[in-house]
Amino acid sequence: MISPDIPERPRVLLSHPDFYVVAKPPLWLTHRVRARFDVPNLLEYLQAELGEPQLAPPHRLDRETSGAQLLSRDPESASRFFTLFKEHLIQKTYLALVHGHPDWTGRTLEAPLGSLGVSGSNEVQIRQGVTPDGRPAVTDFRVLGRGQHPQHGLLSLIEARPRSGRLHQVRAHLSHLGLPMVGDKIYGRDPEAFVAFVEDRLTPEQQRRLILPRQALHAWRLHFPWSGAQVRAEVPLSLDLQTLWAGCVPLPDAGGNPAGYVLMQP
Repeated sequence: MISPDIPERPRVLLSHPDFYVVAKPPLWLTHRVRARFDVPNLLEYLQAELGEPQLAPPHRLDRETSGAQLLSRDPESASRFFTLFKEHLIQKTYLALVHGHPDWTGRTLEAPLGSLGVSGSNEVQIRQGVTPDGRPAVTDFRVLGRGQHPQHGLLSLIEARPRSGRLHQVRAHLSHLGLPMVGDKIYGRDPEAFVAFVEDRLTPEQQRRLILPRQALHAWRLHFPWSGAQVRAEVPLSLDLQTLWAGCVPLPDAGGNPAGYVLMQP
């Protein structure tokens, strides 16, 4: 597997009197959780680094996801963000590296998501899937580039804009479309990877197939209204994903048109 950039630390990219937009590195928790005292968390790090104990996250990126994380600076701002999220006025755009090449350039997937439940075919309690009785979930997808990696085969860079906020929505929807995310232990190519990871028994072959030690998901952009203005923030693609993507040879799309081959620099 490609090693993550361990020395990377959270950094403030946008400072506002009411909030910060922070670049969260991969493999950092957004905030402390009971079961993971051994993992660094962005909230406590920046509370100490900035001397602002009232900092709070109005949303949470998963530990393995990198990118744009909001932090409110006082209780009033936290309450305003709560309302914005509740009214779906904060637009989030993600980047994902996936296996394979879709036969489309852009599409919207409207497919309800719900828990698949533990069964003989699913040992992961939190795994979500498209189910008839699931909660409504809509994601807009766009292909930004298609490439061929000399070791890892066909990869695509996908932009994802979830219109709803279901658990693991982008990952579960991409899996449903037959585009498993690189490094994803729950929705990736190996359905047994997550349990093996939790039990600390990932084999070298499983690690090789994962390619990365984390899911290749990056919170790229945020867009929301604030005090009469429109706030737009962008966090460049993280170094580990840039490195993997830069190793691909660009390929045209299915119609022979040049793929919009994009590489965001830090």
